[in-house]
Amino acid sequence: MKTETEIRPARSRVVWLLFIIAGITALLVAFFLDYRVAAWISANSSPEVKQAMRIISRVGDWPAHAIIGVIGIATAFLLKNKDWLRIFLAMLVALALAGLAARVIKIGTGRARPSVKTEAPWNGPQLSSKYHAFPSGHTASSTAFFVALFLARKKIGGPLLLIPALIACSRMILGAHYLSDITMAAILGIFCGLLATRWTLPVPSSIGGH
Repeated sequence: MKTETEIRPARSRVVWLLFIIAGITALLVAFFLDYRVAAWISANSSPEVKQAMRIISRVGDWPAHAIIGVIGIATAFLLKNKDWLRIFLAMLVALALAGLAARVIKIGTGRARPSVKTEAPWNGPQLSSKYHAFPSGHTASSTAFFVALFLARKKIGGPLLLIPALIACSRMILGAHYLSDITMAAILGIFCGLLATRWTLPVPSSIGGH
């Protein structure tokens, strides 16, 4: 019979394989629906909704997440709570990883934002933010941040996953990203959250529910 030490890596490989398959499938579907979703949003978004989404988008950028993480680390340090110190550290590591990865990808791909009128949607390496649609940095960073929390403390982190979902919606409603941009960002965020917790947290904390 296989030991627990032998079974765990096998399970891990299966989980990663399923994640990759699900991610590729979701991304392909999102690319197929990109222009339909963008057209529907454009036709159904009121000025009031756009103003609310503009506020969410501003507040939901990476600096606000970083501030929360730093405050969390400082509080956990003062309270001498090593578990939460590691959790907030994992959240910040995930945030940084996702933000950096998203920046590199978006500069390299040069995808025009939905609000930009151009005949070439993909333009290769670009420094202008007008061509930084793929993927959404807001969505990737927020997803990574809260996925790291979810993996460590499921009861607390589960409901808070609605935050990156709302931020992702705000980016599409504002014409900054297509559906595939936020889908790729979510996949990237989940991946970075998984990596950060694997590197930062003890095994029981990263896979157990609390």
